[in-house]
Amino acid sequence: MDSAKIVNIVLALFLPPVAVFSARGWGSECMLDIFLTILIWFPGMLYALYIVLQD
Repeated sequence: MDSAKIVNIVLALFLPPVAVFSARGWGSECMLDIFLTILIWFPGMLYALYIVLQD
């Protein structure tokens, strides 16, 4: 596991949309994560961890 992935995991815990943006860029995944994070923070965090760990 490289340092970029560790940084993305930490970002996914505290700033989920930033982690998704750094992993995939601006797209449907990022917009979905922003929506989930605005509604309730926990689903946004789980989705961000899923996206970051999927690679």
